[in-house]
Amino acid sequence: MSERLQGIDAFVQAVEAGSFAQAAERMRLTRSAVGKSIARLERRLGVRLFHRTTRRQSLTEDGQAYYERCKRALAELEDAEAALDDGRREPSGRLRVSVPVLFGRHCVAPVLTRLARQYPRLEVEIAFSDRVADLLEEGFDLAVRVGDLRDSSTLAARRLGTQHLAICAAPSYLDAHGWPRTIEELSGHVGIHYSQTGQESPWQVLDEEGRLHEPHIRSKLRFDDLQAIADAAVAGAGLARLPCWLLTPHVRSGELALVVTNERVLPTEIHAVWPQTRYLPSKIRVAIDALVEEIPARIAPQECRPT
Repeated sequence: MSERLQGIDAFVQAVEAGSFAQAAERMRLTRSAVGKSIARLERRLGVRLFHRTTRRQSLTEDGQAYYERCKRALAELEDAEAALDDGRREPSGRLRVSVPVLFGRHCVAPVLTRLARQYPRLEVEIAFSDRVADLLEEGFDLAVRVGDLRDSSTLAARRLGTQHLAICAAPSYLDAHGWPRTIEELSGHVGIHYSQTGQESPWQVLDEEGRLHEPHIRSKLRFDDLQAIADAAVAGAGLARLPCWLLTPHVRSGELALVVTNERVLPTEIHAVWPQTRYLPSKIRVAIDALVEEIPARIAPQECRPT
């Protein structure tokens, strides 16, 4: 690598990761190696790029100006490499993907694991979190998002499929509290709700004429984990709204019974999103294509349909 380029990647990674330690983890280096690389860059440039204290680091004015120019230069280099890579080389390098915890484990990880076996030079790194990651700031190549997409001029998206939902409960709960036969009767029941940062997503149900309703179902339990909701429903704690790919095994075993089938519960869309670029590297392209091909079969409604 040219001497003029040495340290630039470590510098940009340190800025975007927020610390030398996080940058080192991303680059698979030691924190000391990253620190020394940036120190050499500062000596060569003759300026200080970071204000450093024992607790935090921040860019100097010179550091901010240099970062903005380096970022543009690296983006041009990435575009140039991607243009050469455009459909002509085997996917290779590290692919960093952000996915929701349970959906990622059940539906995305098997697809990308197969992809890594198919392409020996491809490395796949998956981060499981229901938090919406900032792809640019956190260095992700790709993310899978369930639900409405936030507006962003910096991201591209491709639809992967529709996640069908149904409302269910354990037979023991229904024996004790009765079976809700109408939307109005749903409002008299206790629900186990998905909640992040104190915000619950409403349960949206269609009536026989196709009109949308949001029945008020008292939330006695709130979890930010779908498996915990399924477990509580199986234990008889109340009604649960769950995706069909998670619900189906419990319906087959008799642990849960359908109260409202997927045709009456408003579904959610699933997308792959990635930072916009003029040329899409083959490692990202093959991952998106594999997800588009395989995800729909993995999330098919199956036992969530009306009998």
